[in-house]
Amino acid sequence: MVGKEIPDIIVGRLPIYLRALRHMREDGQQTTSSQELGKQVGISAAQIRKDLSQFGEFGKQGTGYLISYLIDKLCEILKVDRVWDVAVVGAGDMGHALTRYQGFFNRGFRITMIFDNNPDLLGKKIGDLTIQSTDALVSALKAGKVSLAMLTVPATAAQKITDLLVEAGVKAILNYAPISLNVPEGVIVQYIDPSTHLQRMTYYL
Repeated sequence: MVGKEIPDIIVGRLPIYLRALRHMREDGQQTTSSQELGKQVGISAAQIRKDLSQFGEFGKQGTGYLISYLIDKLCEILKVDRVWDVAVVGAGDMGHALTRYQGFFNRGFRITMIFDNNPDLLGKKIGDLTIQSTDALVSALKAGKVSLAMLTVPATAAQKITDLLVEAGVKAILNYAPISLNVPEGVIVQYIDPSTHLQRMTYYL
């Protein structure tokens, strides 16, 4: 797997498999097959086998996959066999909800900082976290060695904040602002825009 270029669409399906496998394990199940997993996630068994084969051999014909083993291997591949510190920028409704969400930790992420530029919000608490000024963003993220951030600011502020995140050493940004961001090579941006997903669905209606 070292040095192998894996298509992003395959990487994007791995968390889907991981989530389904965890549900199976929570239900007390120990083994599964590509057919059963495919029914759970709406992806063909052949595609699942092809995706997993990019990273090695994880199952045996006739016996299928050991769920706990496959979970461990997928966590290793996705590098969520550790806990990543994440910063949230924007303490509005979306940022507030993300910061309070309890499901991140079990999937390998821990929100450790939240920032905003609204003077009325600075110093207030969301759970155990204190809202910090974006003026302190670069120094705080550098000190905390945070490499992931979620961006929930207005589109007009998104690029300016992104530049600060890059300066702070952030390497991956999950962007909720409805705007494309300019980042240097080596910085990953994923976009979350509900309206684009709705538009995609209305095509089929």
